[in-house]
Parts: sequence; structure tokens; C-alpha cells
Amino acid sequence: MTETVSLFVYGSFTENRVHFPLIANFVKAKKPAAVEAHVFRLEVGYPVLAEPSVPVGQPTSWVRGELLEVEADAVLFRLLDEFHGYSAIAPEKSLFFKVEMPFRTEAGELGKATCYVINPSKLPKTARWIPQGDWQAALDERPALSEQLTEPQRSYVCKLGASTGRDIVPIDLELYRQLMKLELIVDKGRRLALTRLGKEVYRYLPK
Repeated sequence: MTETVSLFVYGSFTENRVHFPLIANFVKAKKPAAVEAHVFRLEVGYPVLAEPSVPVGQPTSWVRGELLEVEADAVLFRLLDEFHGYSAIAPEKSLFFKVEMPFRTEAGELGKATCYVINPSKLPKTARWIPQGDWQAALDERPALSEQLTEPQRSYVCKLGASTGRDIVPIDLELYRQLMKLELIVDKGRRLALTRLGKEVYRYLPK
């Protein structure tokens, strides 16, 4: 029998969200669950969790997500570590920490699961605390920026995100104006590049 581990996911890695297909083949079982944490909305729109001990001046919430039983596969966790900017060699410098978080299921089951939480020193100043931790309601009310883009906008951001620093990716004037207004691209004279926000949006687009 294949060994499995418990993984708590939220935001873009939950079922029917943009990153779930990346891990779907490793998932053996899934159920609703919650962890006690702080939750913030990034400028791109998706949530990040912070551990309860992080002093943010706000109460913690029981944050809903999904408890997955996944194959204990090195490929899966390399993928997750890379996406979350986690380094086992220098975890204190990582964008996210990989921790064991206590969870509870709707049926009252208690346990611990692996979860990726933001390194407090890396939390963007533009991130906004979500009251009651209801990131799903926040996304329903105001979808992620990556989901608001038109197909031409998404396509261009993906092309620019996948290009090397010296590539020139052609663009028409109207699309240029749209993406500049959204602050997703910057004009460097001879070529265009993604802004910090543009790079974040690129991370949350299906590839």
C-alpha cells in the first residue's frame, strides 16, 4: 500500500481552483476541515495563512479548507515547496514555512496535517486581514485578479511570464494600455516586463 500523509490546503490549491490540477493525481482522499490561523488576502486576491502565534493585532479564526490524504511522493512536495518558495536548507529565509497544523473536520476528527503558512517577515504590506477567516466569501465577493482578466490579457501575461529577460513579446496598443492600467506590466524601453503584481498574477494563472 502506498504511504500517505495529511496535507491541509486552502485557496488556489482547493478543488475547482487553479492549482488543484497540479496535485490532483496524488490525492487519495479529501474532506472539509479547518485550522486555527490568521488569514490574509494578497493583492492578487488569493489567501495566505499565518500561524496563530504571529502578532497581527487581530483574533485568529478557524479557517476552512480541505484535508487531503496524499501520496508521500517526493515529486509532489518538490512541486509544493517550489511554488511556496520553501527551502529546507534555509527555512527562515523561505517565503512560506512548512509546518504541522492542528486541524478539525466537520465530523469532529482532530489531528495534524502539513500546511504551508506565510513567513511573517515576507507578508506583503498590501495584504489585508480577512475577518472571520472566510477567504471563500472574500473570493466570491471579489474574485482574484487573475480570474478577472480577459483571455487576451491572460495570454499575454503568460507569454511575458514565460519569456527570458531579453525576449521581446509583441503587443498591440490597446492591450498595452489595459495591462499598464492594471499595473501588471512595466515598459523598460526596448522591452516589456511584468511588475511585481504581474509576476504574482502569473503565478496564479493556469499554465
